[in-house]
Amino acid sequence: MDLSDSATSVNLIAGLVIAAGALGVFLPVLPGLLLSWAGVLLWALLSDASAAVRWPVLAVATAIAATGTVVKYLWPGRKLKGAGVPTTSLLAGGVLGLIGFFVVPVVGLVLGFLLGVWAAEAGRLGRDQAWPSTRRAVAAVGLSMLVEFAAALGIAVVWVAGLIAA
Repeated sequence: MDLSDSATSVNLIAGLVIAAGALGVFLPVLPGLLLSWAGVLLWALLSDASAAVRWPVLAVATAIAATGTVVKYLWPGRKLKGAGVPTTSLLAGGVLGLIGFFVVPVVGLVLGFLLGVWAAEAGRLGRDQAWPSTRRAVAAVGLSMLVEFAAALGIAVVWVAGLIAA
């Protein structure tokens, strides 16, 4: 692999950006799905592959990213509404998760989210009923991350198919 070749460099950089996006699903610092899509955009704009390959790959990646973004909010949100977990509990979890992210490195986001949802649900339902609601909220967040990760992997697969077709 000759890195002085611009096509190889563009492919390598785009691949690294797409991989960073897939990892970004689990690291709250990186915008996962957006980063994966941006890697394909970079490849489509700068690659020397034929236009008959680049633009359809970008179009499919855009559709996957848009669908993943919509589904990652709607599907878990519907499950939470059905379980009776209110938005205010999730907001409390989000605020405490954000604070925890800065206070306790690495695990503070998760701990803060758990504590925030549990505290809001304990205030609303009582301590006995708070934990089942908190588990449902954590499961919904996990489902959201799974949907986003699946979309990021879908984008990566489409990009690799584009590389092979080019």
